Amino acid sequence: MIPVQAYFVVSAILFIIGVIGAITRRNAIVVFMSIEMMLNAVNLTLIATSSYLHSIDGVMFVFFVMTVAAAEAAVGLAIFLMMYRKKDTIKLDEFNLLKG
Repeated sequence: MIPVQAYFVVSAILFIIGVIGAITRRNAIVVFMSIEMMLNAVNLTLIATSSYLHSIDGVMFVFFVMTVAAAEAAVGLAIFLMMYRKKDTIKLDEFNLLKG
């Protein structure tokens, strides 16, 4: 049996890697994948806690988080497609449409 602390350590490492990837990278797809990695780290924590407490609440919350992540993926990919069509790149440094 794997202790619940091991799941927390793996989740923390995944979350830190996701934060570093989201902060340091300039490619929009890599930033998007880093955000997804952070969501999966939180899901791992919720599942581990739910299993440890013998409760279904964490599993239900993970279901909703995964639903939001799927919607985010659909909207994010549509935004990336429009960015590429407009500027022929998806590098965040070269894309400044939101600047006034």
